[in-house]
Amino acid sequence: MISNQILQNTIEGLKNIARVEVCVMDIDGKPVAYTMDMLHLGKPATEFAKSPADTQEVQGYQFFKVYDEQQLEYVLVVAGSGEDVYTIGKMIAFQLQNLLVAYKERFDKDNFIKNLLLDNLLLIDIYSRSKKLHIQTDVSRVAMIVESDNSKDSNALELTRAYFGNNSKDFVTAVDENNVIVVKDLSESDSPKEIEKVARSLAAQLTKDGLKNLRIAYGTVVREIKEVSRSYKEAKMALDVGKIFFDERNVIAYSELGIGRLIYQLPIPLCKMFIREIFDGKSPDEFDEETLTTIYKFFENSLNVSETSRQLFIHRNTLVYRLDKLQKSTGLDLRVFEDAITFKIALMVVKYMKYMESFEY
Repeated sequence: MISNQILQNTIEGLKNIARVEVCVMDIDGKPVAYTMDMLHLGKPATEFAKSPADTQEVQGYQFFKVYDEQQLEYVLVVAGSGEDVYTIGKMIAFQLQNLLVAYKERFDKDNFIKNLLLDNLLLIDIYSRSKKLHIQTDVSRVAMIVESDNSKDSNALELTRAYFGNNSKDFVTAVDENNVIVVKDLSESDSPKEIEKVARSLAAQLTKDGLKNLRIAYGTVVREIKEVSRSYKEAKMALDVGKIFFDERNVIAYSELGIGRLIYQLPIPLCKMFIREIFDGKSPDEFDEETLTTIYKFFENSLNVSETSRQLFIHRNTLVYRLDKLQKSTGLDLRVFEDAITFKIALMVVKYMKYMESFEY
């Protein structure tokens, strides 16, 4: 059903065009939207709703019935009499009826997209309902998830819908109170950079609108409507993995997760076993800050000793000394690619375990 605010905005706009006073009442004669108080017409409106007539003139007012699929939804009252007012009233009633149809279709589409994302539809239902709702089935789409610290307390859904405007090809919905989901329609020319640009632009606007600690994740592009749920699941994983391994970024794509995607799917007991076997029960993140900074900078520079020492403002021999010291305590030489990979994975595994532990509590 249309909200009273939508009805109010609509009839105010129609009044400015037609220059007549209007009131929309429910079938019990209670005003739901009006440009002039017509509360005294509640009883006549109720009697009119029960009558077989579709239009009627009472006490200098024109009454019209507004239906939603042959079921009476509202009684429209227009102040004045005469042929001109009658014609205007019929036009307003027709406009309100079309508004009911449009919003019902939007509601049906919203339900369809929700069930599509959650895998609640059979394949045959996906295509039959898509056809009924005039949704193309063979266009490129990508699923995005918008999350913020104050999603529950804000109108994040409406803000996101406002950003995408009235583009009927894009769908903006929510399957829970924490996240907003966007199913973005794409053209053939849209590259991964274009998708990232859309996500960053959306993040900037929503942050400006007051959403705090905003994060946006998106899946891979799919070219069949039946695959949209897969893109959504990828976006969900990207959101979770991004919090663990890319916490400094507010926009993350599933395709950028790398090895973090694999680690995220490992059971915690297996992770603990790996750390115990590699480091003999120690944790690789227990080193002092200087050592950890050296390690991260060394990885950042692709194991390049000269560039790392330059960026750390230390002598090359000092860096070599630190790496030798690390090798003695762990048995891993970060200058050797295989050992470096093992250490890198271990750091990521520890980060994952700590995140999961904090999540449990």
